[in-house]
Amino acid sequence: MNEKNNLLAEFEGVVSGHRDGHGFVVRDDGQADIYLPSNEMRAVLHKDRVKARIVRLDRKGRPEGRVTEIIERSDAPIIGRLLQESGVWLVAPEDKRYGQDVLIPKGATGSAKPGQVVVVELTEPPALYGQPVGRVKEVLGEIDDPGMEIEIAVRKYGVPHEFSEPALAQARALPDHVRASDLRHRVDLRDVPLVTIDGEDARDFDDAVYAEPAKVGRGKGWRLLVAIADVSHYVETGTPIDVDAYDRATSVYFPRRVIPMLPEKLSNGLCSLNPGVERLCMVCDMLINAKGEIHAYQFYPAVMFSHARLTYTEVAAVLQNTRGPEAQQRKSLVPHLLTLHDVYRALLAARQVRGAVDFETVETQIVCDESGRIDRIVPRTRNDAHKLIEEAMLAANVCSADFLQERKHTGLYRVHEGPPPEKQDILRNYLKAMGVSQTISENPHPSEFQRIAEATKDRPESQQIHTMLLRSMQQAIYTPVNQGHFGLAFDAYTHFTSPIRRYPDLLVHRVIKAILGNRKYQLPALPMPGEAHAKLSKRLASRARVDEKSPPKKLPADVMAWQAAGLHCSANERRADEASRDVEAWLKCKYMREHLGEEFSGVVTSVTSFGLFVTLDAMFVEGLVHITELGGEYFRFDEARQELRGERTGIRYALGSRVRVQVSRVDLDGRRIDFRLVGEGEDPVLRAMRDKTGLTSERQDSGSKVAKAKRDRKPEAPVPPHAPKRSADSPRKTSRSGDAKSRRKRR
Repeated sequence: MNEKNNLLAEFEGVVSGHRDGHGFVVRDDGQADIYLPSNEMRAVLHKDRVKARIVRLDRKGRPEGRVTEIIERSDAPIIGRLLQESGVWLVAPEDKRYGQDVLIPKGATGSAKPGQVVVVELTEPPALYGQPVGRVKEVLGEIDDPGMEIEIAVRKYGVPHEFSEPALAQARALPDHVRASDLRHRVDLRDVPLVTIDGEDARDFDDAVYAEPAKVGRGKGWRLLVAIADVSHYVETGTPIDVDAYDRATSVYFPRRVIPMLPEKLSNGLCSLNPGVERLCMVCDMLINAKGEIHAYQFYPAVMFSHARLTYTEVAAVLQNTRGPEAQQRKSLVPHLLTLHDVYRALLAARQVRGAVDFETVETQIVCDESGRIDRIVPRTRNDAHKLIEEAMLAANVCSADFLQERKHTGLYRVHEGPPPEKQDILRNYLKAMGVSQTISENPHPSEFQRIAEATKDRPESQQIHTMLLRSMQQAIYTPVNQGHFGLAFDAYTHFTSPIRRYPDLLVHRVIKAILGNRKYQLPALPMPGEAHAKLSKRLASRARVDEKSPPKKLPADVMAWQAAGLHCSANERRADEASRDVEAWLKCKYMREHLGEEFSGVVTSVTSFGLFVTLDAMFVEGLVHITELGGEYFRFDEARQELRGERTGIRYALGSRVRVQVSRVDLDGRRIDFRLVGEGEDPVLRAMRDKTGLTSERQDSGSKVAKAKRDRKPEAPVPPHAPKRSADSPRKTSRSGDAKSRRKRR
């Protein structure tokens, strides 16, 4: 009876297209997505809001649906290449989730030329027997223009990339330097040798540090000052700059380009803690004992004067050799840097006692040439200077969370929950299958993960074990309901240290200032959430239903407003990540087109039912070896062991397996690189055929005969699952471009 009712019931949701022509309805109620066959996708497009019902279950018991009503057409622009076929103008969408080409009437092409990338506005929606019709709204340029991949990504993901005129006017009206009137009620720290430590290519500096020995209680310790740019002094609630900043919620980092949260006059000028100039700041002033515990802290507004702009490389060299050339150039600062290093070692010891997750993984940096294309991809080395800043920022963030809790003021916490039950089960089965004696308990503590990582670090498959540990983690979110930070093993944690590039940090600054002034910060009325907000809300609702024993608590109205702000900031953080990954994937595809037919060694970094994802040793690029390329036998996917095993030969491909592959195909539109196995891993029959016929791959130019390719395309595998790079909410700080402080912005 229940199944029959489910088949009759209607529900609302948003259409999510698939590049193979079918789609899904992402349900508003958080239930499982409903499959839409290709014939159901004729009259709808990706992102349309619809009403649908389930009409049948497939042989695996998965629901298949039918659209009963189109509630709202998406107003999102479509980006694609303008083509002319047999006298007909059309745009082939760059995002293949839009399963249909858009017809363009002759008078609606504007100044666009064939082959150019354009932005299309729909004038007629699709119908069962008719394609969508639109007009060219904006011409982005040629597909090979430098930076085109970024222009596409910001529009594809709806990233705000132009400041409003009122915001720019407000920025122009701001002073160029700190005024005497700004110094009232501030602590004067201009004589304290605070310094910034960042990557070589950083352009904005939002944190400075200083430490000195101090008596803490009855023992020795240190006084640690973390000074953060006082953005809230210039960006007041509800002003045009604030509205734009909230809309963006975060800066977005691409190789060679950053889309900032704040206008450049603030981000690189008035708020940036540049050396040799006065700057306003908010200070977290801490006393830390010899065990690395925060004994006491206080917050206050101050004025500072950065005594030096240092780089990670420079500071690491000083710490390694206090008589070297770098130390000689910074002679007066060497004692202070050594003291900071002492504080870091104490904080690191406390981290180890706390049991925080801290896996070392290989990180990479994309190095581009003058035209914006990849010149090379290099591993990024993390030295003691990176770790020093990381621990100092963690300490300040913990103090800010404690300050909010102690004063009982609502704010945004950075919450990272423990692994959900289903991921715990997968991890336990995997560890057992791999012969790892340690496992996790029913209610795991982060120290258990760290202990497993330490116990397996010398095993040949250590990298794959660590990858599985990381994949069991959840993503961190912003929320006013504190539930601690699992990965960092903190009872309460928030973001205070990056208000130039993260809106939640700006909100925390405002709350701290309100508390210091014996006031309550009132969150203003917020604009309606967007698509990213809705997606995250669905995921969180689905997660909440796992524990049905504890019914959801009704939150007060002011907390609900903060909850909405947290969802908005979390969702836009995801949006920024997706846009950045899309650009990196584009660049890597263009890079690998120059290496078609070449062979490389690599390691299996992900195993799925449809094939292996392999990362090349020398180039740090990931591609797919489809299961059809593994030979002429049946391969079974073993989820517990994370491996594919051949039933006839018993050959196994698992996480961490070393293979040799050939670059066989590059699909720029699909952001996909295909490999085939060669050498010992290749099937003998396939190898003989390949040797006889030669390499059959051809260099594919993105957009060439796009419309025909769309009609003739083969089903493609999903986008590879990307493992987190290090802890689930790594606080690391890095340089500005490419990885562009990406670590620091996720603390």
